[in-house]
Amino acid sequence: MELVSFLVWVFGISLSGALAPGPVTAVAIAMGSRNRFAGTLMALGHGVIEFPLMVLLIFGVGRFLQIPRVEIGIGLVGGAVMIFMAIQMFRGLGRSGDQAVQTTRSGPFAAGIFLSGSNPYFLIWWATVGLTLITQARGFGIWAFVLFALTHWSCDLTWLTILSWASFKGTAIFGPRSRRIVLAVCAAAMFGFGLCFVVAQIAKL
Repeated sequence: MELVSFLVWVFGISLSGALAPGPVTAVAIAMGSRNRFAGTLMALGHGVIEFPLMVLLIFGVGRFLQIPRVEIGIGLVGGAVMIFMAIQMFRGLGRSGDQAVQTTRSGPFAAGIFLSGSNPYFLIWWATVGLTLITQARGFGIWAFVLFALTHWSCDLTWLTILSWASFKGTAIFGPRSRRIVLAVCAAAMFGFGLCFVVAQIAKL
């Protein structure tokens, strides 16, 4: 497979993953309602976890993430954290829209780091699909691996940026009430994702 064809293949797989609804998507929309750059900052935070993880996978970390007990532990902790964040968002709705957006005290960059590191499906994806792509990229050489990493991350950057800008423009046009509705929907989605993570891992015990 030629390098260009491989990168196109990576772009398609990565984009499909980025477009899939998840906790990062929900928070990007929620924070984007008040900060148009929230998605970009979240993508940068996401990269803080993702780039080192890609390097670690080359050295065999993927096998560790595939250990059943490790997978269950990550799922339980990650799911519980998402449920907590959703509850905080719901509580914030009763006070003010600004407080509801504060799913983490440090803002969207920290949210990108935190949600990426605590999302079990993110880690499992890299331990399986991601590891396969990394192995193929290494076959082309070190620069192919760098291009692979940048291609994959650019999909997250583009999509999260679009989401936060769309959320900001939408709530700016329709006002505070629409902002609260957006936040409530995102909080409900976050709660649902967290609950699914926890239930799925309990079923494995």
